[in-house]
Amino acid sequence: MSPLRGRPRDWKKSYTYAALFIIFKIMVIVVLSQTLMKIRNPKLRLGTVVGQRIKTGSISSSFNITFITEVIIENTNFGHFRYDTTPLNILYSGIIVGQTMIPKNRADARKTKRFAVYVAISSDALSGFQKFNNDVNSGVLFLTSQARISGMVTLMIWKKKKSAELICAMAMNLATTAISELTCE
Repeated sequence: MSPLRGRPRDWKKSYTYAALFIIFKIMVIVVLSQTLMKIRNPKLRLGTVVGQRIKTGSISSSFNITFITEVIIENTNFGHFRYDTTPLNILYSGIIVGQTMIPKNRADARKTKRFAVYVAISSDALSGFQKFNNDVNSGVLFLTSQARISGMVTLMIWKKKKSAELICAMAMNLATTAISELTCE
């Protein structure tokens, strides 16, 4: 019996185990990339809104209000989200009454980015609007806020464009500049 007789079987076994190991690794990578590494849209919403000051004009329905709002960007991805400067619009019945900018920044992986922005709203564009005059006389102003941030999620070597949209409705008490009924979609 020759000592080389068993070697071809050992090599076949080794190749089989190596091939099975590679197939198993590929399956694990595919499963992880489809579940954990899936790139999702970040979430954008408003936090607390605090009225700072109110100035009323000579006309009873004329005013300028400055308030601070907290913008929250929740990144649920395993990679960071880098976004550009974006306008945050405050609207009354579809008419822009105030605007501020969400500054260019980065939300780290699996983190929530919170920061405050100042918003100034003015009633200048609503002077002849009858519904506006009625709401001012009632003391409650119904506003909506809209923003859409766009950016890139970087996950290891992959980069993918993602965006988040903010649509919030709020009721502002004009006497106290307090916000009630803040609801975001």
